[in-house]
Amino acid sequence: MIEQRINEFFGDAEDTGFGTGWWSGVLATFFGALSFGAVLCLHFPQILSSPELRPHYPMHLMRMLIEGLIVGAIVFGIISSVLRRKKALALCGMMLALAAAALGGSSVPINESLHDGPAIGLDWFLLDMFLMAVIYVPIERLWPQYPEQGTFRHQWTLDIVYFMSTHLPIQILSLLVLLPATQATRYLAVPSLQQFIGQMPWLLQFFLAVVVADLAEWFIHFCLHKVPFLWRFHSIHHSSKALDWIAGSRSHFVDDTLVRGFILVPMMLGFSQGIIVAYLIFVTLQATWTHCNFAPNAKWLEKYLVMPRYHHWHHSSQKEAIDKNFAIHFPWIDRLFGTYYFPDEWPVAYGLDGEEIPTGFLRQTIEPFLRGNRRPVLEAERT
Repeated sequence: MIEQRINEFFGDAEDTGFGTGWWSGVLATFFGALSFGAVLCLHFPQILSSPELRPHYPMHLMRMLIEGLIVGAIVFGIISSVLRRKKALALCGMMLALAAAALGGSSVPINESLHDGPAIGLDWFLLDMFLMAVIYVPIERLWPQYPEQGTFRHQWTLDIVYFMSTHLPIQILSLLVLLPATQATRYLAVPSLQQFIGQMPWLLQFFLAVVVADLAEWFIHFCLHKVPFLWRFHSIHHSSKALDWIAGSRSHFVDDTLVRGFILVPMMLGFSQGIIVAYLIFVTLQATWTHCNFAPNAKWLEKYLVMPRYHHWHHSSQKEAIDKNFAIHFPWIDRLFGTYYFPDEWPVAYGLDGEEIPTGFLRQTIEPFLRGNRRPVLEAERT
């Protein structure tokens, strides 16, 4: 209902291709929202900004970025208002940018002394959303496997909520919360094993860490599919009938906790904190990448590294693909365990195979604790 109202308010029946004012309006709203949120972080850094990130910000560059977002929102808003009959997107973007400027813009001083403690992490959400959108949206628009799908496909707002929930402390599961967990390496590490691995070249350590993580991922991923109680939670991730970069964010917090825990614990036995942090960054980028609506593929590389087409088959509702391709990095792991499936073509159907799950973020969060997925009664069973 909310998604429909958003689409009706901002959208219209006109063409949405390049040069129609649609994308300039989208950019105006996107840049305006980012700049407004960033200025709020400057005003309330103790509450809104992440303690883990604060020491690493090049503030001169960050202020330049905020200023650029404000100017960009206004410029794209003007372009959109000229090219497009409906002005809602353009006006929304310009109003957000002007509000950010009115609040002080990029020149807001940080006068208070900041200290560690609970924070919402709005800065991490804004920064990650900006980087991910800048990287993945253009390639999905320029080289889509499914051109008719569109960026604002059905249930895109639900996936935005899931993306937000893993960055703001609704679930306490974001990368920034996992980073302190890597401190556990000093308690869980096996000194002799850590010393042995530490003598290897950095790239070899990193490759070995990815292999260990993927083996652990295969095991817990297999369990999430095969254990009915666990499937209640993991089925949320498989409920999307269209895949793109944001669809990978749709995941129940129990699912996230189990997967990340099973991956991190074996890595903490022998790998340094630096290797674990590097892996967390790598897996975030690749997991987003493998869900992309992106057609080009390097077939020679697909044999060795999980690419979008391979993982798309894992999300297919076609009978032959169900419970296949559990690995997230290396296809040979699925070959090793007999769960490999990779035909030459792309899937034609995504989502769940006849199962009914709750709709909406809150129901999808609560109801898996109470009951399992429901399958519709077939006509043959009724008769």
